[in-house]
Amino acid sequence: MKYLITGGAGFLGQFLQRELASRGISSADQIILRSKDCDLTRQDQVERMMDRLRPDVVIHMAARVGGIGANRENPGLYFYANMMMGANLIEASRVTGVKKFVQIGTICAYPKFTPVPFKEEELWNGYPEETNAPYGVAKKALLVMLQAYRMQYGLNGIYLLPVNLYGPGDNFDLQSSHVIPALIRKFVEAQRNGQGVIEAWGTGSASREFLHVEDCARGIVDATLHYNAPDPVNLGAGREITIRDLTNLIAKLAGFKGEIRWDPSKPDGQPRRCLDTTKAEKLFGFKARIHLEDGLAQTIDWYRKNA
Repeated sequence: MKYLITGGAGFLGQFLQRELASRGISSADQIILRSKDCDLTRQDQVERMMDRLRPDVVIHMAARVGGIGANRENPGLYFYANMMMGANLIEASRVTGVKKFVQIGTICAYPKFTPVPFKEEELWNGYPEETNAPYGVAKKALLVMLQAYRMQYGLNGIYLLPVNLYGPGDNFDLQSSHVIPALIRKFVEAQRNGQGVIEAWGTGSASREFLHVEDCARGIVDATLHYNAPDPVNLGAGREITIRDLTNLIAKLAGFKGEIRWDPSKPDGQPRRCLDTTKAEKLFGFKARIHLEDGLAQTIDWYRKNA
């Protein structure tokens, strides 16, 4: 069996490679597709690539993604790139006889005011939060495409909804990073430089759930090997924390003792995000193992050594 992994050289992809290897799927059986190898938004390039490689399983993780600021600045790009990459790959997988297609979705696909914890059945009961709706809608459309291709062509496509990820090797660019790496960079550099004040976006009242990247990789492999149904499945840690509490926790772990100054003119994003993860445990035995405090300490230590 040959496994094609898009985005396989990225943050999550590196952990996925290791997890697959730990299950007996050697590096020789993993095809790691990088952006320089194929422009996935180009149908002709995707068709040629798939015809040449002929993988048995496709795990599609490649995405154009960023935090609230990046989503507000690039709504058209994020919609087009994510929609086209997924659509081209799914169609080419059908044509070349791929046995299984694993689509990594996004929690941004959920409606803005989804009851907490988010259950998979709520996915269509409203419109996503405005700041990242184009990205979320594009990803959610790929769920519909996979279900349609299953009905008409028999393509075994599954769809996973991981919550916000963090961990060693994350994107720490302040212009495009998510909240945890952005805060870690701010606090570590402030502590190193003797800076007394840090600015944080919004009011801090919004809440989020975070999943360590190592846990997420394990969940994806669990589903790839053991789940074969059309219904989407959440991957999460099952713990909710406000952005204010998260910020204070990262400040403490990073040794920052200065002032945290909140800027309410900046958006908070979706009010709450926390997943119901009972299906993942029931259907393919996945449950997160890494506690948030331990994962944050590990990530801070990684950033200090590798910044």
